[in-house]
Amino acid sequence: MKHYDYIAIGGGSAGIASANRAAEYGKKALIVEENEVGGTCVNVGCVPKKIMWYGAQLNEDIDRFGPAYGIHVDNKQLDFAELRASRQAYIDRVHKSYFSGFESRGTDFIQGHAEFVDNHTIRVNGEEIQGDHIAIVTGGRPALPDLPGIELVDVSDDIFAWEQLPESVAIIGAGYIAVEFAGVLNGLGVDTTLAVRHDRPLRQYDQTIIDTLTEEMTAAGINLLTEHNVAEIKESNQKLEVKFQEGDVLEVDRVIYAIGRQPNTDKLGLENTDIQLDNKGYIPVDDYHFTDVPGLYAFGDVIGKVELTPVAIKAGRTLSDHLFNGADKFFIDYDMIPTVIFAHPPIGTIGYSEAAAKEKFGDDQVKCYRSNFADMYSAASTNNRRKVTMKLVVVGEEERVVGLHGIGFGMDEILQGFAVAVTMGANKAQFDQTIAIHPTGAEEFVTMR
Repeated sequence: MKHYDYIAIGGGSAGIASANRAAEYGKKALIVEENEVGGTCVNVGCVPKKIMWYGAQLNEDIDRFGPAYGIHVDNKQLDFAELRASRQAYIDRVHKSYFSGFESRGTDFIQGHAEFVDNHTIRVNGEEIQGDHIAIVTGGRPALPDLPGIELVDVSDDIFAWEQLPESVAIIGAGYIAVEFAGVLNGLGVDTTLAVRHDRPLRQYDQTIIDTLTEEMTAAGINLLTEHNVAEIKESNQKLEVKFQEGDVLEVDRVIYAIGRQPNTDKLGLENTDIQLDNKGYIPVDDYHFTDVPGLYAFGDVIGKVELTPVAIKAGRTLSDHLFNGADKFFIDYDMIPTVIFAHPPIGTIGYSEAAAKEKFGDDQVKCYRSNFADMYSAASTNNRRKVTMKLVVVGEEERVVGLHGIGFGMDEILQGFAVAVTMGANKAQFDQTIAIHPTGAEEFVTMR
């Protein structure tokens, strides 16, 4: 029977990061992946979506802002087949780089479905393999509700298999996946409706920022339906008819459900281990991603916390640092995760929203600073200026920055550096002491009064 020091069940970002780090320390490491290497992020998530986001932004901006810069494009056409080909070529290059990395580090890779035989033995393609340390990092998949006609809908994974764009689409969901695809498809010229159950999308984020988002979505031509709940979906005249409980009916070419994800923990043979799943199918772990079973670990999308690629990578690498190089256990503060939502325009956020900060620290301890302006990129245009909103949430007499939020052009790139400052515990005075870079949008974070 083959034996490894470390086995990652799942060849997404989490498994790759942790197994490669183990191999770098001279350990015998194995990655087992049932589908394509790279997992959700590389194949049907962050990477191809970002390529489409760039394409949508370019397509939209040529019309919206080009004339203000003296750029006039006649008979502009979008060749979706070329966009798909470029997107796949990029993914192929990422796949190739992964396998080069495995070879250079000595990380083994097996394509196949893994199931546990016992706490430290798995079976893959009929072969049993033992591991001293095994990480369960099998990711998640889109969740779907039980309602009439649900078999007619697409989920986010399906979008990347489309060979052509529909003329119209209804997206059901209020999370970042729904919001991002609404912006992408609208930017690519699809008549887009986003339907959410409550008063706004992204309700867990700071309301000041989301208010700007909804304004910009509407200005860009997205049909935003709030407080709408789907009753059923059916085929009608070669289209899909979405009936809402509120009485409205919408006819579109495609319906996309993006209401959340569920963990891939149901076909792993975990009943043959001592791991007990919670009532949602997630794997309980401690603050350091250890399960209750010695030598078994879980992180990424299977633990029900923050389901973001960089979080999984950090958890995986620091786990291997601890197991195989004597580093202290690494605690991830899930309240302080820098996050970008690739909406149109993008949102960048870290830390507490105003509402969450008041709940955590008390109303009298929280103060907010805000800035609103038109980004310079669009300012040359007289009719299409885009709004930027930025906000700092500070706490206590020292005004420690516990929340930093922004929406607008460039926020996806602006956030990273400010996240360092917030993570280090910077206060408002230190922000004020920093000399602004002019003219940029980022300077607003250090000039707010």
